[in-house]
Amino acid sequence: MMDWKSLPAFLAVARNGSLRAAADVLGGTHATTRRQVEALEAQLGVQLFRRGADGFHLTAAGRTLLPQALEAEASLLQGFNAVQGLDREASGVIRVSADPMTGHFVLAPVLAEFSELYPEIEIELKLSFGLDSIEKLETDVSVRTVAQVDEDVVGRKLFPASIGIFAARDYLDRMLPKAGPKGQGLQWIGYGPIPELLSYVQDSPFPEARIRHVIPDPEMHLHMARSGAGLAILAAWVEARFPELQRVPGTQLDERRSIWVLLHSDLRRIRRVRLFVDYLCDSLLERRAEFIGS
Repeated sequence: MMDWKSLPAFLAVARNGSLRAAADVLGGTHATTRRQVEALEAQLGVQLFRRGADGFHLTAAGRTLLPQALEAEASLLQGFNAVQGLDREASGVIRVSADPMTGHFVLAPVLAEFSELYPEIEIELKLSFGLDSIEKLETDVSVRTVAQVDEDVVGRKLFPASIGIFAARDYLDRMLPKAGPKGQGLQWIGYGPIPELLSYVQDSPFPEARIRHVIPDPEMHLHMARSGAGLAILAAWVEARFPELQRVPGTQLDERRSIWVLLHSDLRRIRRVRLFVDYLCDSLLERRAEFIGS
């Protein structure tokens, strides 16, 4: 039977080139590390290291064993990650990531309700327009509005996350009747030189409306549109939250993106994460009509 206790010693010596350095990494003694390496060599019937004045070097047999040992180590680490936090109590920390608009206006009430139900679970929320990697364990749960997911993760695709062209009702009442056939006389609240959004403007019914300002923050677009500053490309749910806004007549919603709730496959077994993901998905599905729009 394989003596698995010797494997960390073999890897530590292979990585560090000496018994003393390997022992420091393992938190053991020089003699213990030497005995473990020698025991593994005796068990396999081969010499794994060539001892020299400049340290330990892998033999041909050692080089053959190394990738297998690294694979075994990776499998063990994956197993440790899978069972770490297999808590029977609904307690602990869950790291959640989302974009700021979704976090401020959609997740806030959901998190408040969840926190009341599970007072021992703490949420660590990161709001960013970048995508934290689930595969690299940068976050536990990610709420994303994307067309597709490229990471190897567990995900629930909930429903389309529609976007459209919105403006304040009083702005449209004042400006739309006298606008030209391609939007002349109207104005867009601009994001700057972002090709996807510039294409959206060109493909809209208002390609000749003036694009003003460079404002990369969608939440600022929301507040400026509410104040009557012009047309804005926004998520469809803004109409349900802010009655002073309406979708511009004659425009269609874009449903190419969807709301996804994603997590690492190893975390499905952790009770607090499972409770949170189930509650989050149920809460978002209850608000489905807001996301899709009408």
